[in-house]
Amino acid sequence: MAEVEYEVRDRIGYITLNRPEKLNAINPEMRELLWEAFQDVKANPEVRVAIITGSGKAFSTGHDLVAMAAGRASEGKSTSDLYVAAQNIWKPILSAINGICLAQGCGLALSSDVRVASEDAEFGWPQVKRGISSVSGPALMAQVLPRNVAFEIMFTGDFMSAQRALELNLVNHVVPADQVMSATESIARKIIENAPLALSAIKEVTVNGASMDLERRVAFAQVKADLTRTTEDAKEGVKAFGERRAPVWTG
Repeated sequence: MAEVEYEVRDRIGYITLNRPEKLNAINPEMRELLWEAFQDVKANPEVRVAIITGSGKAFSTGHDLVAMAAGRASEGKSTSDLYVAAQNIWKPILSAINGICLAQGCGLALSSDVRVASEDAEFGWPQVKRGISSVSGPALMAQVLPRNVAFEIMFTGDFMSAQRALELNLVNHVVPADQVMSATESIARKIIENAPLALSAIKEVTVNGASMDLERRVAFAQVKADLTRTTEDAKEGVKAFGERRAPVWTG
């Protein structure tokens, strides 16, 4: 049984963390398989959207501390590599957070673009309780939340409920546990109805433009918007609107 399962169905790439007996704690083997899945999502024209989830009752509790204690933490791809890779895939990535989500598990979730959580999910960055610093907390979470809120979460190592995560905008939606995947798939299908090149441009400008000043960011967005207007999909979108039919996107 693969520790990360990956399959493509109906233009959705499903990435499932699959160590339920270890609460999907992330070991080197999982990191390599996640890396491979991300590369396929990026390159495979049959994949329009990806969904990351976990098997069992956890999304992921973060690094496998047993593997870390055995000196395996630095083997292969790092979770930092995965965060960067996910955010440089110009396709929408969604997380279906089916249960407890901690540390590097939170990092994977925050590397996605839209997050749906089970109402019984919990979130936290408890690394300080183990004498460990964090990458995803200061590098990702603290860029989403006000700094004082992020510091309290990281300094205390306390867990937060799904509802609190929703209040803080760490997740987009909170739904009953048995509806997490169906709710996420519903969003994915809405996304798939839209033009893939326009989606790609929007994500690229949003991610890469974040570090630019306003003038450069607007100019970058304009360049991408001008390029998409020259595509066959843009012509098809206008034509379909005039003909009152659903567009057929070719990318």
